[in-house]
Amino acid sequence: MMKHLSLSVYAWVATISLVSISGSGGVLAQADPAGEPSVVAVGKVLPAVVNINTERIVRRTYQDPTDALFNQFFGGPMRPPRELRQKVQSLGSGFLVDASGFIVTNEHVVQRAAGLKIQVTLSDGKTYNARYVAGDPAADLALVKIEGKAPFPFINLADLSPNLLGQTTLALGNPMGYAISVSRGILSALNRTITLDETEYRNLIQTDAAINPGNSGGPMIDLGGKLIGISSVKMAYTPQGVPTQGLGFGIPGSVVREKVKDFMETAAREKNNPKPIASGSPAQVLFGLQLQNLTNDLTEVFGVEAGHGVLISNVESASPAADAGLKRGQVLYKIGAYEVNSCRDVDRLLSQAQSGENADFLVGVIRAVGNRLIEQVHTVSMQAR
Repeated sequence: MMKHLSLSVYAWVATISLVSISGSGGVLAQADPAGEPSVVAVGKVLPAVVNINTERIVRRTYQDPTDALFNQFFGGPMRPPRELRQKVQSLGSGFLVDASGFIVTNEHVVQRAAGLKIQVTLSDGKTYNARYVAGDPAADLALVKIEGKAPFPFINLADLSPNLLGQTTLALGNPMGYAISVSRGILSALNRTITLDETEYRNLIQTDAAINPGNSGGPMIDLGGKLIGISSVKMAYTPQGVPTQGLGFGIPGSVVREKVKDFMETAAREKNNPKPIASGSPAQVLFGLQLQNLTNDLTEVFGVEAGHGVLISNVESASPAADAGLKRGQVLYKIGAYEVNSCRDVDRLLSQAQSGENADFLVGVIRAVGNRLIEQVHTVSMQAR
């Protein structure tokens, strides 16, 4: 009798459990994904996250090894070096930081260069052309600007996440070219230091949320939608070549906030005091050098060999040439490995140079030693402005 009663009780409990699970008012039916904290946080921030595509043309000179050998033994070029043009594209992420259209991202995503084209796509699919405003390679942060019908949605940098170890971390971005994607992990460590390509980055945050190429510049947020930092780099291997997992690094929100403030102040100053459009020869525009061909009369005056070099007739103040110590009256003999004997030679060699590129100049200085004039030759390295 008791045995049959126990089975009946078990059957009754099982029936009640099934009703509870399958019923419209059951426990499982109440778990609505739309109310999950991570879903709410992503929905709050997503409109401010952008995809960034950049494109620039890199120009390089190429000389055939046979020509180089000819130059070495016969003292002159057999034929001029060829110019190679290569289209370089970059993919990354970023996010709006104010309603007027300012966007913060990594400097390595939008690295400043002549002819740089930046396209920004918002989460609603609208695409804008952006301009580079300011950047800091050491901090790996940059600010770009889009123009459109304001106001744009943005992430508030005034209210940052507390950045506590173990807190949930959501990384938003554009990994591998896929449209806005979300990965989840925790805040694993603070104040990390890593070295990449001989550059040391300090005070980074670490997370095990998946960060892949294209995530760079995207926001890392907490479950309240507040900014933790900016995704920057993933460590796939140790310096010893050991594979790693779950080692992603970002720039803390506090650093981002301070840099964005500096960038916006720079933008405001440039708006109030716009720089004039540069004009003149490549040597003048890029390095602040005004040059003059060495005529027979000038070679006698300066005591230099006729037919070699170009005279530096003026050096602009606060220019790369001035910073390098070049002076009026010196003679320019080479740019890189190539001799220059006229202003036309200089224009040809520098016509494809771009802002930020380095060039070596072989310069002669006439000095009085006793009763004689002695020319001392040295190489000066300058970065084009």
